[in-house]
Amino acid sequence: MFRTPLALFRTLAIAEAISWTLLITGLILRATMDLSIAVTIGGGIHGFVFLSYGATAVLVAKNQRWHPVPTVVAIASAIVPYATIPTEIWLHRSGRLQGAWRLEAGNDPRDAAWHDRLMRALLRRPWILAVLVAVLVVVIFVVLLIVGPPGGRG
Repeated sequence: MFRTPLALFRTLAIAEAISWTLLITGLILRATMDLSIAVTIGGGIHGFVFLSYGATAVLVAKNQRWHPVPTVVAIASAIVPYATIPTEIWLHRSGRLQGAWRLEAGNDPRDAAWHDRLMRALLRRPWILAVLVAVLVVVIFVVLLIVGPPGGRG
């Protein structure tokens, strides 16, 4: 499915930008046509994709052994509309998205860490990883729905 970190990251970066379009369209429809359901739908899709992109950024950063700055930039880029696209281009051009998934331990001493071993075990079972990430995203999404929108319902 996503044979490389680049393929997964690029797909979610584009999906995040598309979800911004849905949210902004919903906001425009609410303001111009009093169609509040458009924000509910667009916002819901955007929220889910936003969380999925964040989870993907963390997974790819871990796999690619990014330093903190590119990791924070990748995650924070989802906050700014359409910023995931130039971020993906920058990460790709700087070589941070090159290579394959780290499925086997190498000579790097960091490969012995429990979290690296767990990541490799899950990467060797992509369907289990996908289900676990989806469940995590859904749980966070539901908690955020219960908490409510930022700034209350004013």
